Amino acid sequence: MNIYVHSFPCVRGIQAGRPCYIAMCPMRLVPKIFIFNEDNVPADLRAQRTLNLARVPEISAYLLDNRDDYTLSAITASVDGVVQFTPASDTGLAQSIGTLTIPMEAPILINDGQHRRAAIEQAIRENPELGHDNIPVLFFIDEGLNRSQQMFADLNKHAVRPSNSISTLYDHRDQISDLARYLAKNVEVFSRMTELEKSSLSPRSSKLFTLSAIKNASRVLLKKGKGDLIAQNERELAKSFWEEVSLQMPDWIRAKNKELSTSELRDNYIHAHGVMLQAIGLVGAELIIRKESEWQKTISQLRSIDWSRANPEWEGRAMVHGRISKATTNVALTASLIKKKLGVPLSTVERELENRFSQ
Repeated sequence: MNIYVHSFPCVRGIQAGRPCYIAMCPMRLVPKIFIFNEDNVPADLRAQRTLNLARVPEISAYLLDNRDDYTLSAITASVDGVVQFTPASDTGLAQSIGTLTIPMEAPILINDGQHRRAAIEQAIRENPELGHDNIPVLFFIDEGLNRSQQMFADLNKHAVRPSNSISTLYDHRDQISDLARYLAKNVEVFSRMTELEKSSLSPRSSKLFTLSAIKNASRVLLKKGKGDLIAQNERELAKSFWEEVSLQMPDWIRAKNKELSTSELRDNYIHAHGVMLQAIGLVGAELIIRKESEWQKTISQLRSIDWSRANPEWEGRAMVHGRISKATTNVALTASLIKKKLGVPLSTVERELENRFSQ
């Protein structure tokens, strides 16, 4: 047994059939025990989002300004190693109370609370007395990257929600999220140009798509609802569809090949925005029920559409007063115009929407 260990008085419990341990950890130990060094690790190979540095000073200031009246919720962490729990008694309630021993060499991954951890470190530098206070820590035994990522997704579903993109990246239960990850890796233009963490692109971003936009567009393409199953042939159909679409978008290919800046593309063209991706997904839902050769022939006409934001046909549809709109009605109106351009008949609902738009 490793003689160098961390020992915590704790309470043992069970969640979903797995043991967990809640301990009170002195704050002065938090920066030493919980190391956050994953800033340069790709998003799909870690189990937490990158630190939002703007949040850390706010939490630190809260601790310092409310020295006698602050509240910090528990940090949730996974221990990648063999732990030992020594109960205070072999019988009665004391069986669940005891000492948790963790080898110092065992990595401890924060699933929830990395901003609290960074804020504690910053606050203690200004007021060392805070180091004598405690913060509760909920320890789980690490079961691998997928489990840790799922814990991140589950913990944040009912808290201040992370971006839709990173929730999609880490949610291994949702099949639509799994489809989005599959497409982001296997459709060539997506694999090079997708932002995995954020659901909106900054003006200087080198990416062209967000993972959440791919998810939303593919959901309407396959007409799937929350919790629906996605068969393997549907995954391959979605992949074929988006590959065919990308072939008809020379500007996407130019951006992928660094021949055109993504910021210039977003500034000047509609097809560089999520609203257009979702609208094409709506159109595709009516096409992929046909023979592959037939829908591919129809999709080839995308190449002839004027995607320029200067094209007045997009006003009131993909744009409102010159600004991109992701509203449901605007997505539907955008899809209707694309259908007209491709010679695809409108549904009764779409015709009614077009009549109201024309009035």
